Amino acid sequence: LTAHPRLSPFERTVQALIFTGIVQAIVVMFREAMLLLGAVCHVGDWTESVSFVTSVSLAVLLGLLFSLLANKNWIHATLWRCGITQRTSFPSEWFSAFTQERQRFVVLHLRGDRRLFGWPYEWPDRSDAGHFVLEEAKWLLDDGKQILLDTVHRVLIPVQDVEFVEFIKHQAEVDAAPRELPDQALQ
Repeated sequence: LTAHPRLSPFERTVQALIFTGIVQAIVVMFREAMLLLGAVCHVGDWTESVSFVTSVSLAVLLGLLFSLLANKNWIHATLWRCGITQRTSFPSEWFSAFTQERQRFVVLHLRGDRRLFGWPYEWPDRSDAGHFVLEEAKWLLDDGKQILLDTVHRVLIPVQDVEFVEFIKHQAEVDAAPRELPDQALQ
């Protein structure tokens, strides 16, 4: 459920063993808590079936939780604010930029000095494979004119044709930005 590249079979096996150990440790603690609760009020017997269902349920929930944490960058963002890391949980800078800037229009600078403006409906996980899907697309001409593709619902652009991407500021950000750099910034 993440954009991270597949691990090697050995790495996946090691990761599975680590997660199995974590799940089993939590199940043991949960079992002890249920046995203590059962001493106060009888809630049922702890059987192998209950243990199995608890393990599977916990494994699914833990997997979804770790996928959520990786996809939202919450742990790394918190560690960054504390000065512990400068990294993100995303698999690449490319993925990070599109994930963190997903509510912005973009300009795709294409080979042959062509520029296409639009809303990124979808984008590739990697910079070397996949396609962009743009909505509300316009060609941007060198003389400042725009050609609206009003009969086109979406445009599919191969990432190999894209030289670089601009993320466009919202109008409120443009209005709030200083117009000139201070003198010390130029030194």
